[in-house]
Amino acid sequence: MIARTVACAALAALAIGATASAQDYRLNPNFGTYSLNAGFLPDPYNVNVVAGGNLNAGNLGGSCRGSISNAPDVRLNFNGGRISIGAQSGADTTIVVNGPDGRWYCNDDFDGLNPQVTLSGSGQYDIWVGTYSGGTANAVVYFTEY
Repeated sequence: MIARTVACAALAALAIGATASAQDYRLNPNFGTYSLNAGFLPDPYNVNVVAGGNLNAGNLGGSCRGSISNAPDVRLNFNGGRISIGAQSGADTTIVVNGPDGRWYCNDDFDGLNPQVTLSGSGQYDIWVGTYSGGTANAVVYFTEY
């Protein structure tokens, strides 16, 4: 009985590890790396991207939704405190962020069909913009301290 419990726990840990590794923050971002310091201008700072991909963000669990790419769309190296990261598009988009703490943060429909997360702390933020219903869509990733 104990051996079976241990085996099931090991399989569950492998499944969780494999799920989280589908999105690879170590890859070069599709639309560039940006560095911003607290008090940056212009605020918001915008980056044009194409949202979507062939991976299901729902595999990360929690509130993660949409179809995303393997590589991040944008990487932000931020030196400051509170930062909001969002996306705007004519399509229903989602956002997935791997924060400096290594945790995954996700949102869908913060403002209508546009997502946003607000986080704190300096470091590297890897950002994926997904499409809720699959396919791709033009989008703008924005960073703001407001």
